[in-house]
Amino acid sequence: MQQNTVDAIKAHPRYQELVCSRKCFAWNLTVLMLAIYYGFILVIAFAPKLLGTPISDGAVTTIGMPVGVVIIVSAFILTGLYVAKANSKFDALTKMIREDLQ
Repeated sequence: MQQNTVDAIKAHPRYQELVCSRKCFAWNLTVLMLAIYYGFILVIAFAPKLLGTPISDGAVTTIGMPVGVVIIVSAFILTGLYVAKANSKFDALTKMIREDLQ
C-alpha cells in the first residue's frame, strides 16, 4: 500500500472513530473478563468455604462448579458481543471509509 493512501486513511475522521470505538469496546470487555476471572480467584483465596458449599444437603456438587461454568460461558458471551459489534458497527465504518477513499 502506498504511503499517501495510508496517510489518507489515518487522517479520515471515520477511521479515527473506528479505532477509538474498537479500542474502547475491547478494553471494556477485557476489564470485565479480568474482573470475572480475578474475582473468582479472590473468592477461592479468601472465602474457599463459600465455593465449597454443597448445592443442597447431601449433594456432592458444590457451588463452585456452576460458578466455574458461568465464568467459562461468560467468556463465550463476551466474545459473541465483540463479534456482533464487529460485524455490525466496525464493519460498517470500515466500508464507509473504503467508499469515501475510492
